Amino acid sequence: MSAHEAVPVSLAEIARIAGVGRAAVSNWRRRHDSFPTRIGGTDVSPQFSLAEVEQWLRNNGKLRDIGGRELLWPRFEALGSRNESGLAIAEAARRMRSPKARTAPPELSAQARDLAAEAARVGRKEGPREVFEFLLQRWLETHVRQLSTTPPQLAALMARIALTVRLGPAQDGLTLLDPACGTGHLAAAAVREYDRPGLEVLACERDLALAALTADRLEFLAEDHDIRTRIVSADALRDDPFAGAKADIALCNPPFNERDWGYAELATDQRWTHGLPPRTEPELAWVQHLLSHLEPGGAAVIVLPPAVASRKAGRRIRGSLLRTGALRAVVSLPPGSAQPHSVSLQLWIFRAAPDGSAAALPSQDALLVDATRFARPGSREPSPDWDSLGSYVLSAMAALDQPDQEPPQGAVRVPLLDLLDDEVDVTPGRYTAAAAEPSRKELAGKWEEFGSLLTDLADHTTRLSALDFEAGTPQTTTTVGDLVKAGALTLRAGQQPPESAAPVGGVAVPLLTIADLLHDGTPSGTVPTGSAPAVAEEGDVVVAGVARAFKAWVHQGPPTALGPQLYILRVDAQKLEPHFLAGCLCAPANGRQAGTHASSSSRVDIRRLQVLQLPLEKQTVYAETFRRLRTFEELLTAAGESGKGLVSDMSDRLAAGGLSA
Repeated sequence: MSAHEAVPVSLAEIARIAGVGRAAVSNWRRRHDSFPTRIGGTDVSPQFSLAEVEQWLRNNGKLRDIGGRELLWPRFEALGSRNESGLAIAEAARRMRSPKARTAPPELSAQARDLAAEAARVGRKEGPREVFEFLLQRWLETHVRQLSTTPPQLAALMARIALTVRLGPAQDGLTLLDPACGTGHLAAAAVREYDRPGLEVLACERDLALAALTADRLEFLAEDHDIRTRIVSADALRDDPFAGAKADIALCNPPFNERDWGYAELATDQRWTHGLPPRTEPELAWVQHLLSHLEPGGAAVIVLPPAVASRKAGRRIRGSLLRTGALRAVVSLPPGSAQPHSVSLQLWIFRAAPDGSAAALPSQDALLVDATRFARPGSREPSPDWDSLGSYVLSAMAALDQPDQEPPQGAVRVPLLDLLDDEVDVTPGRYTAAAAEPSRKELAGKWEEFGSLLTDLADHTTRLSALDFEAGTPQTTTTVGDLVKAGALTLRAGQQPPESAAPVGGVAVPLLTIADLLHDGTPSGTVPTGSAPAVAEEGDVVVAGVARAFKAWVHQGPPTALGPQLYILRVDAQKLEPHFLAGCLCAPANGRQAGTHASSSSRVDIRRLQVLQLPLEKQTVYAETFRRLRTFEELLTAAGESGKGLVSDMSDRLAAGGLSA
């Protein structure tokens, strides 16, 4: 694209630039004749000239609080090439740190060099690190199908595991190795987790743009941390740039299933101390590469696909890793922990022998951890409950070298004799399932709990079945919209908080979304205090306005921000009882009547929901009955889950034998 060609932007990008929702941009386009005309795209997905859009937004006062970084990104995207745009961002970061820098990489076009210079000027004005991280994140989001990154939460967990498993006293001046660093997520996490000075980072990446971006990211971190870095663009397996170097910790998220990894030319490589990796097992080549660089007592953590734990071709190498004590633990992660998100990836944890020899470590077992239960479905793809997952895995690692310490539930020490069979399968679920069978005492406790639930259910059944419903003329009703007009309540709609909002002093409130309701009702995120337009307080009635998750309840927890399609009804206590209102609203027939379409994803028109017209003293009687009905529903759910669990446990025990005749 030449300098004279218009840079195209979509409605979504205009919304980002202006810091508003896409609906607002559509309204501007419909209401203002002066709005720029479409230069491309389709009627459904039109594109506009960035220069014309910027001018229109400025003329109409829509850019008062928006920085120049949002205007930069469409121009980087217009470069077309992933590599060129990535290198241009890296060049911009270099110029932000060194304003006098003039020599640009030869790979960059004149247009990319000019854009890097412009981005550097914006960075020096708005904050170099902030602008760089913004551009990097947008670049990663745009090319998400071409790039495999390590989520920051997983990177932090891997760094903590490595620092925990490593043998030796805490000391200044550790060395970190990442031979397939991507854009530096693992290295950056290690820098943040290592709380001592003198960390040396050795990182390698065969993609030139990724290596350059990693170097810039770590240079910015060096402003706050005492680190030394050496980032090299090379193929670590074929041409190891750090041959002979030793590291105290190593982290790696290598490329998966690559057949062309150098099998033929590396057949006699000295790194294969556990055996030549088969052509179909490139991941085991990365494993041995890491082990060849570990100091005595050093630790390595690597992300691997689950098939590596059981494929027949790799069983000989897996057996050697176990016999020599190098493989200390395997952790099965929940789906969604990293790309590919549909797969339950694994963390393999290694440690070099303290004396540097191949002799087995004192422990004669391996720790296998099944953490797949910490999966948490998201709106588009699953994502783990990172806080719970991290605490659980680290508690399991604490038992690694403590034979007298019992691992947490879902983790088990497996003797090497049990692992070194014909398959040498180290899949955690294969062993933790058997270890999780309940004892006789635990089964008795579960039956007692189930009986208590049935007793409570029987009590509520007696009370609810005795209610007398009078026949005759139905009671008059009103709508939420009419109650709002009458001042009996106020209605506020939840919204998606601005992406650019940052916590002030770390103060934030939980964020509840429709996706959370479809899972377990627990807020999965947080937003800065003051950035959310709708925050539910104790006593407010909250309504989910989408058919598939339609419900209403009285909020009892701490202040909670609401996402899109969730609504707050704040009542006048002199006119309405909250539990009475919630009970009326959440009737299924009410939601169907107020629905805008027939599908389960349709919206519910909150203002059309019907509410009984009753005096306040009678509302209280209804409210108590609604509460009892909700408790009955909760008991039914709990009893169902408890009963299913008992059936599963009893089936396992029966299948294992041991039933008294």
